[in-house]
Amino acid sequence: MSLFDWLAAALLLIGSIFALTGSIALLKLPDFFMRLHGPTKSTTLGVGALVIGSMLYFSTRGDGISVHELLITIFLFMTAPVSANMLAKAAMHQKLRRVKRTRGEPWEQ
Repeated sequence: MSLFDWLAAALLLIGSIFALTGSIALLKLPDFFMRLHGPTKSTTLGVGALVIGSMLYFSTRGDGISVHELLITIFLFMTAPVSANMLAKAAMHQKLRRVKRTRGEPWEQ
């Protein structure tokens, strides 16, 4: 096994752990605002590491750099924070129920 194989395996393992952690957070956290935090932070990082590990592996096995996987990663990191922000703003606009532990107060207009 080459150094690139070990690096790809490490990225796949790290990405899997982050994706699992984000999925468990989505399941276990009590309200919408806390549940939004898990997938947007750790699951995005996990899927990004998985795709980068896949890109590294197939780039060393194929004809060259796997550009489409790089584009997927860039698109993922650009859209996940924006969509989470839009979901949080919509939930604040709808005055969604929150638990007491949820930090931050939406500002009133």
